[in-house]
Amino acid sequence: MNMKHLPLIGVLLLSACSPTAPAPAKDVAAAPAAVDVAATQAEVRTFIETYNGYYGANDLDHYFASFDPGLTQWWPSGRVDLATYEKSWREGVAKGYGTAKAVVSDLQIQVGPSGDTAVATYLLEVTPRVPAGKTATVERNQETDVLFKQAGQWKIVHVNYGPAAPPKK
Repeated sequence: MNMKHLPLIGVLLLSACSPTAPAPAKDVAAAPAAVDVAATQAEVRTFIETYNGYYGANDLDHYFASFDPGLTQWWPSGRVDLATYEKSWREGVAKGYGTAKAVVSDLQIQVGPSGDTAVATYLLEVTPRVPAGKTATVERNQETDVLFKQAGQWKIVHVNYGPAAPPKK
C-alpha cells in the first residue's frame, strides 16, 4: 500500500463511520395536475381545422397569426423562415394566386405530458387558385405541425410539409 494515501483513506473511513446530521427536508412540490388529453386533443383539432380554414379562405392575417414568430419550417425545397413565407404568400395572393379549397383528413394529435405541447399530423388536400378564377389540380400533402400553448393560445412553432403518396386504389 502506498503510504502517502493513508491520511486520505483514514479521513474517508472516519467520515463513513461517524454519525452525520440528518439531511435537510426536501421541499415537496405539488404534483402537477393531470392533463385532460382528450380535451387538449379537441382544442388542437379545432385549432388545426380553423388554421387550415384561414388558409383555404386566403385569410392571411388570421392564417399568419397562427404561427409563433420563431417558426421553423421544412418544405420539399428546404428550410423556409416565416418572413420569407409570409412575403411570398401575400405577393401571390395579391396577384390572384392562393387557395381555392383546403381539406384536412386523417388528423392525429399527440399531446405532451404537460398539456402545453402537441404534434398534429394530417393529410391536406389543397386546390390551388390561379388568376382569372381558374383552379388547378388538387395537391395532396402530408403535414406535421408542432404546437406550443403560449399565454393560453396555441401557436404553431414548426411545420414539416411535403407531397403525400396518391391514395391507394
